[in-house]
Amino acid sequence: MSKQYHIACQEGDVGKICILPGDPGRCEKIARYFDEPEKIAQNREYVTYTGKLCGKKVSVTSTGIGGPSAAIAMEELTAIGADTFIRVGTCGGIDLKVRSGDIVIATGAVRNEGTSREYAPIEYPATADFDIATALVKGAKKLEYPYHTGVVQCKDSFYGQHSPERSPVSYELLNKWEAWKKLGVLASEMESAALFVTAAALGVKCGSVFSVVWNQERKAKGLIESDCHDTERAIKTAIEAIKIIINGD
Repeated sequence: MSKQYHIACQEGDVGKICILPGDPGRCEKIARYFDEPEKIAQNREYVTYTGKLCGKKVSVTSTGIGGPSAAIAMEELTAIGADTFIRVGTCGGIDLKVRSGDIVIATGAVRNEGTSREYAPIEYPATADFDIATALVKGAKKLEYPYHTGVVQCKDSFYGQHSPERSPVSYELLNKWEAWKKLGVLASEMESAALFVTAAALGVKCGSVFSVVWNQERKAKGLIESDCHDTERAIKTAIEAIKIIINGD
């Protein structure tokens, strides 16, 4: 089999379990937790390292920002043998109980993006694989990290969330944001809805874990706390989850 067009990897390059960060610069950081890590490929936003955990081959591939490039990564990784995916990234809190530095483990995602619509009708829910979500919860508990489980919101426009009043469709963005708050949506990010639905269409498994950078709703209420740009908690939670999956715990 020839190399995949975007990720520049071929069969044998990656393990069955693959971590999916957005940021290419995060791949080396994640690969340091592997035994015998090796950089396999770098092309466009896609950087891939492969190593071992508990004696099993595992990989990390960056996806860039948003659903389209994330779905491409999953499609091409699946084509060369990967079947279990964990998105590791950052999010912004929505629910007031979600604080900067906390962990959010998605059980489902609001499909407020476009990529998933090319894989399933909008009525189809974007849900995390139960076993992966459970492993992530076990990992967070083992590490004694504050964590939350529930629905996250996914969008295609970062600034549509952070500066909605500038948009000609601000009426829609602002009203939907209020709906997410009333529905108890935990946080906002950009990839999980596309990944969950793409995984369902491809017959593979996917879960997501995030480090909370900030919570704009807490700031609006005057509940000031320092922003957290450290992703170590999400990374370590994913690593623990993979060990649990491999060992069947």
